[in-house]
Amino acid sequence: MTDLADIDLEFVQLGGTGIQTSELQFGTWRFGKETEEGNVEIGEKRAHKLLDAYAEAGGRYIDTADVYGGGESERWIGDWLADRDRERYTIASKIFWQIRDGDPNSRGTNRKNIRHRIDALLDRLGTDYVDVLYIHRWDDQTDARELMKTLNGLVEDGKVHYLGASTLRPNAWKVAQANEIARNEGWEPFTVLQPRYNLVDREIEGDYLEMARHEDLAVCPWSPLGQGFLTGKYDREDGLTGESRVAESSRFADAYLTEENFDVHDELDAVADEVDASPAQTALAWLMHRDGVSAPIVGARTTEQLEENLAAATIDLSEEQVDRLTESKGGPYTGL
Repeated sequence: MTDLADIDLEFVQLGGTGIQTSELQFGTWRFGKETEEGNVEIGEKRAHKLLDAYAEAGGRYIDTADVYGGGESERWIGDWLADRDRERYTIASKIFWQIRDGDPNSRGTNRKNIRHRIDALLDRLGTDYVDVLYIHRWDDQTDARELMKTLNGLVEDGKVHYLGASTLRPNAWKVAQANEIARNEGWEPFTVLQPRYNLVDREIEGDYLEMARHEDLAVCPWSPLGQGFLTGKYDREDGLTGESRVAESSRFADAYLTEENFDVHDELDAVADEVDASPAQTALAWLMHRDGVSAPIVGARTTEQLEENLAAATIDLSEEQVDRLTESKGGPYTGL
């Protein structure tokens, strides 16, 4: 396995923002996350070790959300940043999901909710601003003009540098509409996108990815390993192996454990053997080679997993290998 000392993540352009981002971003959605048994998946001590490992590999882009770990993810990142030069890191967070029971206004992208939550997340992170603020999902209850006016205010206040939109399903027309409103008003538009995208989840290969390329919007995919399917832990014959809690979900099985997806995995395994890499590393390398993708977001439970994922940056796929993987499954794919 490649050691952290052998990994030196390069900087790539973050769309048309003018700033540089690490070619692999670090996602912290497991920080403080509680299992069904009430155990914390990644505690503060291990979270800091993972952040140390990412920084040691040259990583500078940390992605979080105000609901990860009930706010603990941001707080632990803030404590870690306190001993470092904040300006060397790009910090992204997200706002959307309900945070107070019985209060519908604590969910979505209405102005009341956004204004309240930006101050709270900045306090947890111990910083005056976030580099990128995402809306975690699209809120159809809030008018697009109202949303963009509110977000522009955060930029003018200096609390946010760039605006992003995260999504489960492609919504190119909503992003385009919001950006048209913003530009017509002289407001800050969305410049960073965070969709789900991987070898088997290909739904953004329609208008969404084309729109992003045309508008020079950064694309930073989440779930680059298809919720673990592309790591090779699942077997075509045995189906659910029990190695992962998510495998117990029939929803996951219906979406991922299909003959079509296992055919994709067969090609992934073949290419992985050719480049002497793991399936996970090869799947990440494919994503990094995709036209229009800025930088995938990777996560890990352990430093060993993180090292494996980050080592994808050292793998060079040929054009022929990229094409084989791309053609192993046609898009767009409806996914979950």
